[in-house]
Amino acid sequence: MKSGVALEAATAQAAKAPVTPDFAGFLAAIGRALPSACILARAEQTRAYECDGLTMYREQPPVVVLPEDETQLIAVLNACRAHHVPVVPRGAGTSLSGGATPHPQGVVIGVAKFNRILKLDPERAIAVVQPGVRNLAISEAAAPHGLYYAPDPSSQIACSIGGNVAENAGGVHCLKYGLTVHNVLGLRVVTGAGEVVELGGEAPDAPGLNLLQLCVGSEGMLGMVTEVTVKLLPRPELARVVMASFASVERAGEAVTRIIAAGVIPAGLELMDQRAVKLVEPFVQAGYDLDAAAILLCESDGTTEEVCEEIGRVEALMATAGATRVQVSASEAERLRFWAGRKAAFAAAGRISPDYYCMDGTIPRRHLARVLGAFEEMEATYGLACSNVFHAGDGNLHPLILFDANQPGEVERAQAFGAAILELCVEVGGTITGEHGVGIEKINEMCVQFTRAELDAFAAVKRAFDPQGLLNPLKVIPTLARCAEYGKQHVHRGELPFPDIPRF
Repeated sequence: MKSGVALEAATAQAAKAPVTPDFAGFLAAIGRALPSACILARAEQTRAYECDGLTMYREQPPVVVLPEDETQLIAVLNACRAHHVPVVPRGAGTSLSGGATPHPQGVVIGVAKFNRILKLDPERAIAVVQPGVRNLAISEAAAPHGLYYAPDPSSQIACSIGGNVAENAGGVHCLKYGLTVHNVLGLRVVTGAGEVVELGGEAPDAPGLNLLQLCVGSEGMLGMVTEVTVKLLPRPELARVVMASFASVERAGEAVTRIIAAGVIPAGLELMDQRAVKLVEPFVQAGYDLDAAAILLCESDGTTEEVCEEIGRVEALMATAGATRVQVSASEAERLRFWAGRKAAFAAAGRISPDYYCMDGTIPRRHLARVLGAFEEMEATYGLACSNVFHAGDGNLHPLILFDANQPGEVERAQAFGAAILELCVEVGGTITGEHGVGIEKINEMCVQFTRAELDAFAAVKRAFDPQGLLNPLKVIPTLARCAEYGKQHVHRGELPFPDIPRF
């Protein structure tokens, strides 16, 4: 057995001299194991997989594999391991941090054909689904039983549950009902070594270490999920949304503070600034107040009595905080229309800007006014506009930086703007991501948030699951060389994006 020093030396040596992938041998191996229709190797076939929702970074993969079942997936992973071929797992491709960006000498393994709901048990309020099942499809299948799946990211109509697990996705109702990690009971995972492990399960708890929550949010670095067991919740008897207008973002932030301090935990609590409102309203016609500096959406759900009592408290708290207009949804259709505007905020940006860059940082709520004020200063610094939508209840910000990639220098300014936002989040005691993940987008800022010892601990966990380092390599956890370049845990500007990603 190697000593700790020897092991680190061997790891460092391996990093300096990576094994060249045997792609010809890999293709021959998977050609024997999978039907030809599951292997995409022509340029026109693989072009669609060159990026995820973060379109700034693209890399056309040499090959894409779409296994149909777990046996085929294991065969592909075994071939990758035997021939030293990196693996990039991919769900629906809606992620926004570049986690599904292909490796230039690797294979993209898509789970689109893992698309079945294997079991739905209304008595136990659980569902067992494959990773390619759409988020919204779970609730649609559970609806006849009066049940639904709570996490609801804005992309829920398209995003897959496997991708939600990889990124620990949230949504507008995560304040009350939690993120993916709070709603997943069990996973079936194929590790980088080709072993099948079952984590968690249908019972409330499981013996041993809690590896289930370790894998949720691991961004495809520890294994590939083949089954997900989720908990289902009874659909509330009633839901209503209070929509309030404010003369300043600070006043809206004060309303958020008052609501949470009063012990009210809304089903959803979302804030949009005026620029975001003006982006969305012509697109969705949700009925938003275009004159407001900010609007706040606060949803209450439960029994009719509970909702009426909570709505009354929220209205009073908003009035105390200085709301200039308060409107309560009068019907289910109106409630859905209020939320449709918030969920369409990203898409609506495309109506006025050729490109946008959606960030994802989290801050303590008490710093909301300071951070949004700093964003205005950054707009002047970088010469780019920024609209803001965010999960106000838990401080998860989603600034939308508007730019035009066709204009020289705007991509670089947008990237620098985004990095400044994330570093500010860390400075005020927050984090660089709330639900979008790190991917390749935030890997520099990992050096800002975490110490070298912490990053080494993350890397040690990955080595335990993936000894060869083939699963989604060079993402999420920065290399020692990368952080060393930044000196005092800070990022140098003006260098090429992601210089330690091989470009062969």
